[in-house]
Amino acid sequence: MKILVLPCDGIGPEIVSASMAVLEVASDRFGLGLGFDYDDVGFKSLEQYGTTLRESVLDRARNEFDGVILGTQSHADYPAPEKGGRNVSAGFRIGLDLYANVRPARTRPFIGSNMKPGRSMDLVIMREATEGFYPDRNMHLGWAELMPSPDMAISLRKITAHCSNRIARRAFELAAKRRKKVTAVHKVNSFHQTDGLFLREVRKVATEFPDVQLDDLLIDASTAHLVRNPERFDVICATNFYGDIISDLASELSGSLGLAGSMMASDTHCCAQAQHGSAPDIQNQDKANPVSMILSCGMLLQWLGEKRKLPAFEQAFHAIDKAIDTVLTDPASRTPDLGGKTGTKRFGALVAETLRTA
Repeated sequence: MKILVLPCDGIGPEIVSASMAVLEVASDRFGLGLGFDYDDVGFKSLEQYGTTLRESVLDRARNEFDGVILGTQSHADYPAPEKGGRNVSAGFRIGLDLYANVRPARTRPFIGSNMKPGRSMDLVIMREATEGFYPDRNMHLGWAELMPSPDMAISLRKITAHCSNRIARRAFELAAKRRKKVTAVHKVNSFHQTDGLFLREVRKVATEFPDVQLDDLLIDASTAHLVRNPERFDVICATNFYGDIISDLASELSGSLGLAGSMMASDTHCCAQAQHGSAPDIQNQDKANPVSMILSCGMLLQWLGEKRKLPAFEQAFHAIDKAIDTVLTDPASRTPDLGGKTGTKRFGALVAETLRTA
């Protein structure tokens, strides 16, 4: 099983390195036969090749590898696209059609959350990732933003029945394995046609899953319910922009953005990527929390196990998840963002050792 590893920018190389220590143990313990090949994207690629993402990297990921591990990117600091500053995440999402951005968020009783006392959370956000409000990925050529005059800017949103239908289908399939509830998030009272189309397709898919309950909420109401009553959510299905925002809210409420895994998947490819940003202010200081990246890599293993009917890969994911919680239970083993003093590298080693001896 061949995995392409792309450390990228900021704390990316550090959290990816910590994750690799865990994956290597998982591969040995569960007989996964993982092989890793490294390449450069982001600023390293820009310096060497004049672009943050080469087409050859996408071609290799598409044709030569079983999965991709992508570190954090400092996209806001890249030069303009015409000068080589290509959005790496968007490039993979469009290039490999990674339309399903899966973002779980759950509380851990041994780590304080940012919710009201007594509240808990265990949900998954199924975010469509290839269209929507994002102007860098909803046009065949060019960007979907225009400036007719220096004082006027226009941005176009794209919603299609095809993309809405398939993300809804993934949401219902996941909910059928969990607590059997999907909540569609939208703003149909304002975006009658675009969110209306999305909601139409979600409801259409719902008829094929009679055992899964469907409700829908306006995006603004959804944020209120996440704070007030997070237990009502199981799987949230959302278009790109809403899903991006609400997933950060859910993860931070449940404890920390650094504790939430994330993966991007198509029907044939999968990429693990931490849910948070590149945090250049702590780059190379061994302070970054690698949990999100480690969990994301575990989710990649789980996806491979489900798609290819390889139980050992799913077992490895659950073992990694459990090992992370075991290490986090000890306050002294946590990284500085969680009140501890353990460095990035050491935390990865602790998870790896826990996984090895469990």
